[in-house]
Amino acid sequence: MGHAADGILLTDKGPGETSYGVVKKVKTLFRGSDPVKVGHAGTLDPFATGLLIILLGQGTKLSQFIMSAEKVYLATVELGVETDTLDPTGKVLRTSHVPDLRPEYIRESVDRFVGKIRQVPPAYSAIRHKGTRAYKLARSGQGVDLKAREVTIYSLNILSVNLPQITMRIRCSSGTYIRSLAVDFGRDLGPGGHLQSLRRLKSGPFDVEDALPSSEITDKAREGLLSKKVLTIRDALLDMGEVVINATLAEKVRHGYQPVWEELIVGPKRQTGIHSGLNDGWIKLVSNSKLVAIMKVNLEDEVSRVKTKIERVFSA
Repeated sequence: MGHAADGILLTDKGPGETSYGVVKKVKTLFRGSDPVKVGHAGTLDPFATGLLIILLGQGTKLSQFIMSAEKVYLATVELGVETDTLDPTGKVLRTSHVPDLRPEYIRESVDRFVGKIRQVPPAYSAIRHKGTRAYKLARSGQGVDLKAREVTIYSLNILSVNLPQITMRIRCSSGTYIRSLAVDFGRDLGPGGHLQSLRRLKSGPFDVEDALPSSEITDKAREGLLSKKVLTIRDALLDMGEVVINATLAEKVRHGYQPVWEELIVGPKRQTGIHSGLNDGWIKLVSNSKLVAIMKVNLEDEVSRVKTKIERVFSA
């Protein structure tokens, strides 16, 4: 059966906290009640702040869909100092003089980082390298040779220049390491640098302005959280198109049935094709206003050949 806390909770993580620490605080809200599974969609480093999406109950099944959304960050790069962790928590490796860089020159350099770029993830990251978290290898003094990967920077706007610090707003694809971007940007300018501060402003359709400060997650807040702050698993996927199905088909899907597209789209809707409302090939199946399943849809041609597969099923 579904749990009253199934869904997601938007939190604003404070400085110095770990993402897991926020998860633990949320778990304490359910002491003495039915066990509730709690996770998060996308780690924030302890020095960073901002939007951390907490997954509750069946909301933990949404991780891959929420984490794949684009992100928006507010970041400050400090030029002239490079650290081993690429952020202010690390050991200083190199310092250099920061020249009086013209704002026009800085903005020209920024333009080179917009679009599809390749970046090497930080050695101090949670990526697995030969079966072990990279940060564990780095902390033990072992070399970590991580491969470059392609990410997309949709926009990068300079907000202020107060050398040696440069503050910018970044909209990027999932999987982008802002620490690596800051270091590459600093080296492109000449003196090098590190990511001095970071705040996640948005993840997909969700905004930190709507989030609950993590400092306010207390036992006294439990009732208010459940009634006002937790978004249902259906509402957690605002950008994903949906198809309404009848109760009979919903029950079959919950018991493992894999419907074909023709069972979902009937009447006039069937003639319009499936392009409208799709988000990266995923759709929600909804019955009686509740999320039943998430389905993967693949077009084999423009009109008639549609392959479908149920990827996640949710109890009533």
